[in-house]
Amino acid sequence: METTKIGMVGLGTVGSGVAKLLLEHGDRIARQAGRRLELAEVVVRDVGKERDVLVPPGIVSTDLNRILNRTDIKTVVHLVGGLEPARTILLQLLEAGKDVITANKAVLAEHGPELFDRARELGRSIAFDASVGGGIPIITNISQCLSANHVESLTAILNGTSNFILTQMEEQEASYADAVREAQALGFAEADPTLDVDGSDAAQKLALLAHLAFGVRVHWKGIARQGIDKLDLVDLRFAQELGYRIKLLAVARQEGETLEMHVSPTLVKIGTPLAEVRGAFNAIRLVGDAVGPLLFHGLGAGQMPTASAVVADLIDTVVGRAAITFRTLELWSRRAVSLSEADHAHTTGRYYLRLTVEDRPGVMSEITGVLGRHKISIASVIQRESSDDSAASVPLVIITHTTTDGATRQALEEMNRLNAVRPGSVRMSIRD
Repeated sequence: METTKIGMVGLGTVGSGVAKLLLEHGDRIARQAGRRLELAEVVVRDVGKERDVLVPPGIVSTDLNRILNRTDIKTVVHLVGGLEPARTILLQLLEAGKDVITANKAVLAEHGPELFDRARELGRSIAFDASVGGGIPIITNISQCLSANHVESLTAILNGTSNFILTQMEEQEASYADAVREAQALGFAEADPTLDVDGSDAAQKLALLAHLAFGVRVHWKGIARQGIDKLDLVDLRFAQELGYRIKLLAVARQEGETLEMHVSPTLVKIGTPLAEVRGAFNAIRLVGDAVGPLLFHGLGAGQMPTASAVVADLIDTVVGRAAITFRTLELWSRRAVSLSEADHAHTTGRYYLRLTVEDRPGVMSEITGVLGRHKISIASVIQRESSDDSAASVPLVIITHTTTDGATRQALEEMNRLNAVRPGSVRMSIRD
């Protein structure tokens, strides 16, 4: 059987998983690829670092030129995180005539147009199914399997770290800080989890999915985003009492010539598929005009789920399928669809409002007066009686009927100026 030599840059968690699949399941992969895939060169920053995979002697080095200069290595797995030197290395690989498989969503979200334009100029391809959703084959499904559809909307849980933290807060009644520490101890969160918990990671992935689904070129920093880093355990308790769970949702929805996009904590009805996504799992709910609603669910991160997606891309690349798809899709090309950004002020839905108010007569009248002026109708109210007669303030939770984002935002700003309202008010959208 023919042998194809493979290069790899990066032998961290995911890289070790890829190496395990290639070395331990070579026969199975050869049947799928129609050829043997030989791991011929691996470039790392630290050769002496201990790893949980045993690779053949002599193939690991710190010298990228050992891959760049080998004409018999035409396909390279790029598993370098961050923006630099990841971007520079990816460009060097393309310039050296290599097709690339990457799992780095950050570098694609930030530098996608540059990288894909250069790959096209050089007649090379970039495969990136592992960059979103870990082991979930969402990139392939949107770009190929659903190509007969006009995608109407995407609603997704795209960050396993945030979902794990929310699950711990809900099920174990852990504080946000304790849930983060647990996520770090289990390897679900980095030492600095900022990009996961502030919504940036989900926004980067949403930018990639939106380009595939709607053909738009959207920079991830332009996507409105709010993370879970300021979420209070009390809101998860109120949400559960009302029949909801709080999830960090990434949403992209087209209406006419406008595209609504945002990442934010959202109350999701218990019993619906997205509400039941627990732990470090991801899920993407997609609606196509022909196929209708679809749900993709699976581990969104981790060594072997992500390695699974990388090796699938590797097989597609060496047999030539990736090159055909890459040329056909013209990803991040200048032919991108032009859709205007939806005005979030006019986005409609129901909303959850929590205020901390003075415990005295007349406060509810002041609150309802503000809501009335903004034409916001109340669906339900939870007003707790204080167990402490000396308490100066109590929580007040309001669920609205359908209204607009702008109306609730303006109403909350006005309510926050009332003498009876304490700082720290919360507003979240609701998805039934």
